Amino acid sequence: MTRSEETDAASAEASAYEPDPRRWRVLAVSLVVGFMSLLDVTIVNVAVPSIRSSLDTSAATIQWVVSGYALAFGMTLVAGGRLGDAHGRRRLMTIGLVGFVVSSAAVGLAPNAAAIVLARLVQGASAGLLTPQNSGLIQQLFRGEERGRAFGMFGFTVAVASATGPLIGGALIGLLGEEDGWRSLFLVNVPIGLVALVLIRRMVPDNDAGAEAEKDPRVDLVGAVLLGLAVLAVLFPLISLEGGAGLPLVLLAAFPPLAWAFARWERRTVRLDRPPLLDVSLLSGLPGYANGLLVGTLYFTGFTGIFLVLSVHLQEGEEFAPLHAALLMTPFAVGAATTSPLAGRLVGRIGRRVTLLALSVMMTGTALAAWLVTQPSDRLWWTLAPAMFLAGVGGGGVISPNFTLTLADVPPRMGGAAGGALQTGQRIGSALGAALLMTVYQAVDAVASAPVAARSALVAALAVLSVALAAAVRSWRLGD
Repeated sequence: MTRSEETDAASAEASAYEPDPRRWRVLAVSLVVGFMSLLDVTIVNVAVPSIRSSLDTSAATIQWVVSGYALAFGMTLVAGGRLGDAHGRRRLMTIGLVGFVVSSAAVGLAPNAAAIVLARLVQGASAGLLTPQNSGLIQQLFRGEERGRAFGMFGFTVAVASATGPLIGGALIGLLGEEDGWRSLFLVNVPIGLVALVLIRRMVPDNDAGAEAEKDPRVDLVGAVLLGLAVLAVLFPLISLEGGAGLPLVLLAAFPPLAWAFARWERRTVRLDRPPLLDVSLLSGLPGYANGLLVGTLYFTGFTGIFLVLSVHLQEGEEFAPLHAALLMTPFAVGAATTSPLAGRLVGRIGRRVTLLALSVMMTGTALAAWLVTQPSDRLWWTLAPAMFLAGVGGGGVISPNFTLTLADVPPRMGGAAGGALQTGQRIGSALGAALLMTVYQAVDAVASAPVAARSALVAALAVLSVALAAAVRSWRLGD
């Protein structure tokens, strides 16, 4: 399809758009499911000591309880988005949610660590099928300012799920005990997922009738394998580095040739008039998409590792209980919840400037946290908590506008795959940030005090956020 044909198709889709009267209720259901899948990225962090003690296993094995989910999640996002574009979002949400519920039950009832790791891999892959349907549904059901508001709610979900995972996990373990309380973190997904499954079948519209899906519902398996291997070549070494293993870093050398092979294969697939996994011409033909992908990846690199470092520091360096450590980071979620919907409304009026302002506020809060984290532990409640709130106020204004701006010109029939690629960048950024900040923390802690190590890690996060701000400024100057 030529560029003019793409434009004509996009115009035809826009002119044929009729608002679905149930769209906001559909969004609410999809965001509940999205919250569950994103929550399981971070909720398990506070359960690691309990799982290790309960099952009497090694730290390296338990590391993969956390990392296996993130790895499988990141590897399946784009394929999940493409499958939703081609075969219907309701169908993929049903398949993904069934897999998520069954694997959650398997983790909660697992008799040993090996069974948990296997079930977590399935759980992560299921989440990879579920999550890109959110952005795909928003592209399909909303237009104009309403789309910005919808992505505002999506950004709110991402921010709150990331920040409240440790709090919810700590509360459940504190309530039910450390011996088996960790199982509830996974079993709670079962009743919620079953209710959501009924709502999905009743409310979520399918998109099988879309012209492109009807003509050619095939999925590019070669492209899926190449992209999966490329993501694996990045995520596996970074996740291994978090656990202290440096040798897998040699796998990073495989990423450039795999990425090149994927791009070449996708171009060939398009030339042969076959459906690509991800049309790489989006990166060159839609500069706003490429720039938004870069901003999102850099932001998650600087943002996600902050919670991991502070969680480790507060529990090990300051001897806070898991629940108390989570409570101290909760102001970030409160701040993000305040600004995410507002940012979604403003992005249609002032564009990329929302991201610039939000990143500046986020960096100010992070800088204050870096300055105040060395305070005595009894003062952290009154010093670090306000800084985290300010960082959350800024963070809440980054994710949703970036989604809106990045996907603005992407045809709705490609919304799932394009959104999946954007979220894959976020997963890679999260893994990179966690590895980077924990490496800085551990290196400084070995030669100085834990508070100084925490400050150094937060300064490293600030440096990465500065690069994200520079990328956002460039995007704004280019008019994206």
